Order: sequence, then C-alpha cells, then structure tokens
Amino acid sequence: MDRWSRRQVVQGAGVVGLGLLAGCGPLPWQAPPPAKVCRIGFLTGEPTSPGNEIFRQGLREFGYVEGQNINIEYRFMEGVDDRLPLLAAELVSLQVDVIVAVARGALAAKNATMTIPIVMTGMNDPVGAGVVASLRRPGGNVTGLSLMAAQLSGKRLEILKQVVHGISRLAVLWNNSIPILSTTIREIEDAARTLGLHLIPVPVHQADDLENAFEFAIREYADALIVVAGSLTFAYRSHITQLAAKSSLPTMYELRAFAEIGGLMSYGADSGYNLRRAAYYVDRILKGASPADLPIEQPMHFDFVVNLKTAQTLGLTIPHQVLLQATEVIQ
Repeated sequence: MDRWSRRQVVQGAGVVGLGLLAGCGPLPWQAPPPAKVCRIGFLTGEPTSPGNEIFRQGLREFGYVEGQNINIEYRFMEGVDDRLPLLAAELVSLQVDVIVAVARGALAAKNATMTIPIVMTGMNDPVGAGVVASLRRPGGNVTGLSLMAAQLSGKRLEILKQVVHGISRLAVLWNNSIPILSTTIREIEDAARTLGLHLIPVPVHQADDLENAFEFAIREYADALIVVAGSLTFAYRSHITQLAAKSSLPTMYELRAFAEIGGLMSYGADSGYNLRRAAYYVDRILKGASPADLPIEQPMHFDFVVNLKTAQTLGLTIPHQVLLQATEVIQ
C-alpha cells in the first residue's frame, strides 16, 4: 500500500533538531541508566502487537537494552480481561522494579500492589476508573499516560457525518461487561444528541457475539458504526473489520490498527507515541522518582487515518476537507 503522512515531515524536523542539540553535550534525559539489571513487568494485550517493539525502542532511547541492563517480564491478556488479576499478581510475585500496564491492566496492577511503581498507558479515564486521584497529582504508586479517548467521541461522529451523507442512525459496538467504558458511551450519546443522530447500542460480551452484533445493526437500519476500543475489540480487530466490510457498514474506530488492516477510518490519540513515552516514565522511576510526583500526561499527538481503498469498496467519496485533516491516507 502506498501511504503519505504529515507526521513523517514533523518527525524529520524533530530529528534534525535533536541532531543539533547533540553537539551541545549530553541532554538531561540522556544520563546513563542505572548500572544494575532492572526488571520491568509489561502487562499488555498480545505477543504480536506492534506496540511491544515501540515500547522497547523507547527504552533503548534511554539506554536500556533488553538482556543487558534490563529484563522484561511479559504477560499478555490476549483479549480475556478476566485474566488480568492473575497476570498482575504474577508480576508482583516476581518483585519487578516497575510494571508497565496497558489499558485496564493498570487497574489490575493497582489492585495487586500498593508498593511497586506502575506506569499506565492506553487508559481512557484513569481518574474515573479510580486508578489515580487526579491527573496533576496522581498520588499512590501509579502514573503514566491517559488516552483521553472518550472526549474525542464528538470529533469521530462529526467526521462520520461528513463522510456518510444523510446519516441518521448510528450503531455503537462495545463490550458492556467493562464498567469503565461507560464514560465513553456517555460521551458518544451526548455527541450523537448534539448532531441529531439516533444511537443504536450494540453491546457484546465475547467474540461469539460479534456476527450477531453486525446482523443486529443492519436489521436496525444503521447507516454507520463506531467501535469502542477495548481488549476484546482490539484482539478481534481483523474479524471486526471483515464483518464491517461484509455488512457494507462505514465504520469509525478509535485506534489506527483497525484502519491499517482495512477499517474505513480511525481517529484517536497516538497510542504508539504513548507507548514510547511510557519509557520516559520508566526511566524516571528507575532513577528514583516517585510515581506520586509524576503528573499524568494527556494526549498531545493524534492519529486520523483514512483507508481510501476501503472507502472505494464501500462506494464512498471522502471529501477533500476531510482528507486534509488526515495524518495518514492509505491507498
């Protein structure tokens, strides 16, 4: 696939800037990492996720190399949220120096330990979920990055309305067994009300529910669909994008991974950047910083990916003004 991306231009400029700074001697964040071999617990979704290597790249930027001065203990939930408490408990029993937890893994890790530092990434509403006391002063043993995905719901619906002409009925697919996703659902409901869209709830509990969910959306005359990110929907992203294509249902996703494998569009915080940034928090903690004193970062980098091949298959013409907003177009 041919792709063009504005981010490549911005990143190129950043590389030049860092090259100039490099001539001025070591930068503050380039201090040598601790001499001892540290153990990092990594609680994430699946072994094949591209985010795993992105996280390792981030660590290398701070001088940490797996097998040399760090060891990483991986635990994968693989779309089964019920495994999280056990996986978190395993990492705690290994007495790792810090735990990096993706999405709901942060809550499981917090419930498993009050002493081991935790760096979270990929969680929508850490305050509402009870993981931290506040974004500025997290307190306790958890810090990291928030995706703030729920607050972006309005933007996703606005884009769908620009792309799918005459849209009036919007289906929303999510795993309703995850209580913390209720914040996202409320945001979608508010945005749909503002835009005059009738919302069709399509809850799922397990992978076997997905085909029936799409059939239900079609029976309810949905004009488009929005998929809420979660461990279940992410683990079965390939199946979901295939069902969307089979149903001829224009679909908006929160994560770029869906658009990259055939989803129509995705808009959300740059999860890859967040995973790389998580390495910064790990470095600070391994050098003695307390999680309670490290504020939670909200997204500064966003992805809007449009898959033109999928649009053509659906018979959609993406308006020029929409393409101008895209950070990446897949052709």
